[in-house]
Amino acid sequence: MSGAVARGSLGAWVLKVDPTGSDIGGLLAGEPVARCVRASYRTALVAPGDPVLLWVSGRDATWPAGVHGSGRVLAAVDDAGPGQPSVCVALRPVDPPVLRADLLAHPVLSGLEVLRMAAGSNPSHVTREQLDALRHGWPQVG
Repeated sequence: MSGAVARGSLGAWVLKVDPTGSDIGGLLAGEPVARCVRASYRTALVAPGDPVLLWVSGRDATWPAGVHGSGRVLAAVDDAGPGQPSVCVALRPVDPPVLRADLLAHPVLSGLEVLRMAAGSNPSHVTREQLDALRHGWPQVG
């Protein structure tokens, strides 16, 4: 599978967060929040209304690696400031979260970009097929 993302195959954006030093509970409060993203061709593809998933990385016991949040992009990427570009999203908790180990055991979801290339782009993405499989197997993703 190519790493190139196209609007026609996009299921959702995946924003990654390291639980060390991050207020993950605050990110999942359903309120608008800006998240830093890496400047790339992908940031130009992000559009208001796009589905977004929050991926918690690392090996934290409180926040094990996996999908912990689901929501929508609220505004296009803001890259006008002096710092890194950011995207405004609203996220709610995925309860229970969909853990990395469960995704690795799934025939379709084991190919997720965030699993294959953990240090890859932020935002990462899932395809429409992968998002459908995720929602089918874990309805709490919504």
